[in-house]
Amino acid sequence: MRTVTVNASKHYCVHICSHLLPRLGEYITEVHPTCKVAIVSDSNIWPIYGAQAVQSLQDAGYTVTYYVLPAGEESKNSEQYISILNFLAENAITRSDMLIALGGGVVGDITGFAAATYLRGISYVQIPTSLLAMVDSSVGGKTAIDLPAGKNLAGAFYQPELVLCDISTLNTLPEAVFIDGCAEVIKYGILFDKDLFHHLTENGLSFDREYVISRCISLKANVVCADEFDRGIRQQLNLGHTIGHSIEKLSNFTVSHGRAVAIGMAVIAKASANLNLCGQDLYEGISVLLQQFSLPVHTDLSATALASGALSDKKRSGNTIQLVLPHSIGDCFLYPISVNELSSFIEKGL
Repeated sequence: MRTVTVNASKHYCVHICSHLLPRLGEYITEVHPTCKVAIVSDSNIWPIYGAQAVQSLQDAGYTVTYYVLPAGEESKNSEQYISILNFLAENAITRSDMLIALGGGVVGDITGFAAATYLRGISYVQIPTSLLAMVDSSVGGKTAIDLPAGKNLAGAFYQPELVLCDISTLNTLPEAVFIDGCAEVIKYGILFDKDLFHHLTENGLSFDREYVISRCISLKANVVCADEFDRGIRQQLNLGHTIGHSIEKLSNFTVSHGRAVAIGMAVIAKASANLNLCGQDLYEGISVLLQQFSLPVHTDLSATALASGALSDKKRSGNTIQLVLPHSIGDCFLYPISVNELSSFIEKGL
């Protein structure tokens, strides 16, 4: 088992190994005494892992209740959020009790936001079951729901007590969902680690899961510790996301997060190369790797539409948006751009 320690405003461990879920109760007792636990999961994950999670917690002395929301990004909304809060109140969850997020990024984000705001904050644990959630959304304390105007526009920074990445749960993921998470994995290589990038290039989908997941988490933990509240270097983690979130929104979320981010990274890299901010070979290397993982690198949406869709991006400050551009593999930088210039910049990458 590999363990990464996140030293943010709250110190906690991220354990990465196979077959952690059957020992869930054991790990929870290390961070929280026996209490009432409310598990939030979704309609895809709960039938597979729900009974196992409940049994392990009950064996450790916890009282368990659960809330299952419909699977999919469309559930990360204010209605489901309020429904979860009402569920917690109706089940008399108190400040000494705990929430557990069992599922992918949608479950983790909305559960974390509920934990941050119910009774002004109760403890919670992340158990991500998708690759994307393991390497990205479960670590770092960003919690949120979507609004009609855009993704993640209501939320809070709220760190979990513990994160358990049971990589054996990835075996039940549909291949398309696993590939979706690979976009975020590739992102970390582009941002910070040329060795990780080369490992992915050499191994493709057969990459060493425990090594790659723990490396991505370690890289994110370093960034979170340096900039927990997203005012500086942490914004680099948004590589490809300004355009990616716009694609998701404009497609009514029929384009998944990972695929939208993959397109966003390719567009950003191509625009950077065409503006001589990086080499053409860098764009080509990024594009080739994304396609090696069966991820898209093009969109039919216009630059005008993409720029318009990005106007509600949470990284916007006044009339400026911070883009993340690659200089070389493992070296990226923040590039502030006026919203009036965004469309022409994107056009260079289409």
